[in-house]
Amino acid sequence: MLQVTNINKSFHGKEVIKGIDLSIQKGEVVVIIGPSGSGKSTFLRMMNALEFPTEGDVLLEGESILYRTVGNKKVPRKEKELSKFRAEVGMVFQGFHLFAHKTVLENIIEGPMRVRKVNKETAILEAERLLQKVGLADKRDQYPHALSGGQQQRIAIARALAMKPKILLFDEPTSALDPELVGEVLLVMKELANEGMTMAVVTHEMGFAREVGDRIIFIDQGVIVQDESAHHFFHINNNNDRIKRFLNTISRNVV
Repeated sequence: MLQVTNINKSFHGKEVIKGIDLSIQKGEVVVIIGPSGSGKSTFLRMMNALEFPTEGDVLLEGESILYRTVGNKKVPRKEKELSKFRAEVGMVFQGFHLFAHKTVLENIIEGPMRVRKVNKETAILEAERLLQKVGLADKRDQYPHALSGGQQQRIAIARALAMKPKILLFDEPTSALDPELVGEVLLVMKELANEGMTMAVVTHEMGFAREVGDRIIFIDQGVIVQDESAHHFFHINNNNDRIKRFLNTISRNVV
């Protein structure tokens, strides 16, 4: 579904992603973990061209998201082309990013109508179905400020799903939430995984990673330290000292 090849990224001369290769198969849930500042979110954002790599490429079903070929040269895609691919690679952010001046329903139908050119009636029917799916059908006419953080994040997930993406990226979707609201968002994500949605998730929620992840990618200092099945990563003796320290730190921070 998605292939990342030799991705490098530098900011002001400092290399933060160092030659990462990764393939994500259709229907797979890949959970990306690692210490803060290790490059996880930057790496995720490059998967749908919200960040452009210094070197390397990202392929969606074998086609480059970042470049088109002109003659024998690779030319960066224009913003209009990038938008087409971003519609296929959905993104759920840490901070919700809902339009404050639009109702819940208007937030969800905006993308399909503007980008996918879906007619309003069809977009509304799909939005209502998705609101049922995330358990918020009664919030369709409310504005984001009237919702809890967990409700806003579930609306953000519904909005991303309304675009009918081929893969959905989650950038620490629960880290901005109060602890008691985390579970309602993770439940929606678990249901998506059970339905076969292809997902890449940056998170510190180890319970979710253990239960839902097919593969665990551990990133530290801009490189993949370990790429294993979730069962192997969590349940078979992991001899990597750096990963042991990370998991012990996460365990101590869980209240």
